[in-house]
Amino acid sequence: VQLVESGGGMVQPGGSLRLSCAASGFFFSNYAMNWYRQGPGKDRELVARISSTAASTNYADSVKGRFTISRDNAKNTVYLQMNSLKPDDTGVYFCNTRHTYTYGSRDYWGQGTQVTVSS
Repeated sequence: VQLVESGGGMVQPGGSLRLSCAASGFFFSNYAMNWYRQGPGKDRELVARISSTAASTNYADSVKGRFTISRDNAKNTVYLQMNSLKPDDTGVYFCNTRHTYTYGSRDYWGQGTQVTVSS
């Protein structure tokens, strides 16, 4: 399993960024995908989740109405569109998938992409 994030950067408050996560090594369309973030001095938190078919999405309260998660199963890619960005959105954003095996579950993570919101 390999997850590779891209699209991070520095943006002013109110700006937008689109993150991408390219997945490989597993049957992408069978699995839900998640975006997490970890701000400076903060715990890692779940930002958004999308089901395998994109029929269902969930968001942290702090990003509802501003962020949109989507996926393209033909391209094995999940996206996070971030609008109206705030300084509190600053952090490293990670792509994640959790797979369940007969012996238990395992989380897979990308290397993360830095998002900095600052004037």
